[in-house]
Amino acid sequence: MKTRGRIIAFLLLIVMFAATIGGTINPILKDVNLGLDLQGGFEVLYQVEPLKDDGSKISEEMVSDTADALSRRVDVLGVSEPNIQVESGNRIRVQLAGVEDQDTARELLSTQANLTFRDVNDRLLLDGNDLREGKAKADFDQNGRPIVTLEMKEADKFGKITTEISQMKPNNQLVIWLDFEEGVDSFAAEVGKPDPKFVSAPNVDVPINSSTVQISGSFSIEETTNLKGILNAGALPVKLVEIFSTSVGAQFGEQALNKTIVAGIVGIALIFIFMLVYYRIPGLVAVVTLSVYIYLILVVFTAINGVLTLPGIAALMLGVGMAVDANILTYERIREELRVGKSVKTSFVAGAKSSFTAIIDANVTTLLAAVVLFIFGTSSVKGFATVLIISIMVSFITAVWGSRLLLGLLVHSGLLDGKTGLFGISKSRVNPPEDKVETLELSTKFDRFDFVSSRKKFYVLSAVLLISGVAMLGLFKLNLGIDFSSGTRIEIVSDNRLASEEISEFIDSVGHPSSDIVISGDNGNIGVVRYKVEFKQDEINEFKSELVAQYGSEPNISAVSSTVGEELVINALKALLFAALGIVIYVAFRFEWRMGLASIIGLVHDAFFMLALFSIFRLEVDITFIAAVLTIIGYSINDTIVTFDRIRENLNHRGVISNAEELAEIVNKSLRQTLGRSVNTVLTVVFVVVALMSLGAASIQNFSIALLIGLLAGTYSSIFISAQIWFELKKRQIEKNGAIKVDENKKQWGSDEPVV
Repeated sequence: MKTRGRIIAFLLLIVMFAATIGGTINPILKDVNLGLDLQGGFEVLYQVEPLKDDGSKISEEMVSDTADALSRRVDVLGVSEPNIQVESGNRIRVQLAGVEDQDTARELLSTQANLTFRDVNDRLLLDGNDLREGKAKADFDQNGRPIVTLEMKEADKFGKITTEISQMKPNNQLVIWLDFEEGVDSFAAEVGKPDPKFVSAPNVDVPINSSTVQISGSFSIEETTNLKGILNAGALPVKLVEIFSTSVGAQFGEQALNKTIVAGIVGIALIFIFMLVYYRIPGLVAVVTLSVYIYLILVVFTAINGVLTLPGIAALMLGVGMAVDANILTYERIREELRVGKSVKTSFVAGAKSSFTAIIDANVTTLLAAVVLFIFGTSSVKGFATVLIISIMVSFITAVWGSRLLLGLLVHSGLLDGKTGLFGISKSRVNPPEDKVETLELSTKFDRFDFVSSRKKFYVLSAVLLISGVAMLGLFKLNLGIDFSSGTRIEIVSDNRLASEEISEFIDSVGHPSSDIVISGDNGNIGVVRYKVEFKQDEINEFKSELVAQYGSEPNISAVSSTVGEELVINALKALLFAALGIVIYVAFRFEWRMGLASIIGLVHDAFFMLALFSIFRLEVDITFIAAVLTIIGYSINDTIVTFDRIRENLNHRGVISNAEELAEIVNKSLRQTLGRSVNTVLTVVFVVVALMSLGAASIQNFSIALLIGLLAGTYSSIFISAQIWFELKKRQIEKNGAIKVDENKKQWGSDEPVV
């Protein structure tokens, strides 16, 4: 009965998971907030400065009031999920995803909304302090033309002003300004222009003794609605200076979303197929728990009202690779136990127990890198880090607890007894129980490799590559994106194939020449133009309208000031430093300081190798590159920790290490025993990264390339650099102090085994 009950429980859980996911996934997907890179929109970072250059300082209250005023203005636009945040004390970041008229939205946000009434000589007569707050209304005059009506605090004051103006014929015009700049603006300079800076300039023939003031002009209904909203939101008490901005056309966002989803489906499907073919029944369990994992990620993300960005989707797919790693660690240990002739039940219990510490250590170190990313990253990188953090947490639940629950039901039902083939182990590879072979003595497919004896060859290879990288960096420098170098980047999309000569000719004709033009995209229909100068808001708006008229769709435009560029460089270096420091401290605490030092040398090797290749191939280094480097640090240390965990286990098994030969034997054995797991784990993540590179959006191409380079470099360094450096350090200890004895008193989480 117990056998049947466990099988029924397994099937019921599968049905429950399928029914829950199938019945709720669509509403959950609809609730996911898409970032502006997936649905179009814009992001702008304002630096808050005093209105007058009189030495006054910006207070927290002024910044808070400004953020509130911006929020009220956004309400006028009707944006569903605006994001307005105060940063660094005197900065405000505004993200408006899905806004259709980006130019109008930016104008509404940045205008001071200081309304003034002046005569033709620019003499101030009335200002916003003379108006009743929140009383502006959009209306129509007697001829049905859109107008905005205002209420004065004192009707007789307006009567006196209009009496004075009416007597100034023929210059009896009351000029209404929004954000008049003293010494810059003037009625004389603007009158007669097709689009003057002033709002309107009606003639005043008779005094107007009324508390209601009408502002009329060549307004559309939308313009009067916006003007009403901005006046009711209140004038800003400060000046806003754009120091960073990026805008994404709706077409770009839609294409990016569709392509990345397709890439994700292909990458994850390849992982599922691999797990089923290689691990059989455990692979089936992994497919189930990975499906639950993806579902739970979306549930948690929508619950915290997160904003899903393009890097965030990439993080979700990479999280699948990380989640599968925990499964692979457990399954490989189970397979080892099966190979020494143990029963399926005994192998399951032993494999789950022995893999637990490695899974915890690997997840904690990756979590450290993700937290650092979140602290130091910009908005899109924060989205990536948020998904990565959630992924790590959820993967531990599904891959450790969930997989063991489901596989345990099948194992303890007795259904799998004696059927090692269902775990991907042929009977020819199973040792008879009477041979009493221990798992740590098993032969592997890599027994012919002597890693330690060949270590100097790998040192030379790495030295040659790194020295070449230094030379290339010195010669070519890094191809820094505008995130770090400041300037303006414009991405043009067309329905037809583009040519750099054609783009160059057009941008020359509109007064924005550039020699930095690159054609990209699957069909050569995307053109990227870079400028070393930061475009201002009015330049961006004008240039954008010209590009839309020429190419038929809104471009992506990013502008970064030198201030922000310098800060991003500093923050990137801090992120790398703190991530590396946190990891080395953790590894030293959990293992020993020599393993921590060896790990950090491997990480520096990986990071520098990525920089060198990006320099050689002239790939653009932007903020997502830093996200890729930190992600690879997590993956690389993950690999290294699994190797060190097996070294520690083999050391414990030996008890005493008398000389360097015995130490070399342990390092070689550990590397051989973990190499299959390393290859399988990297292979599953490579499936996703290659899918992102070949099928994903163009905007994360460099990100995907950096991940692929880093994955290969990280696997290489874990085996041929970090483990070998630890051997060198431990060898010196033996030469200096003699034989090493295992400290029987030290214990590790979830393990009964002592450590060195």
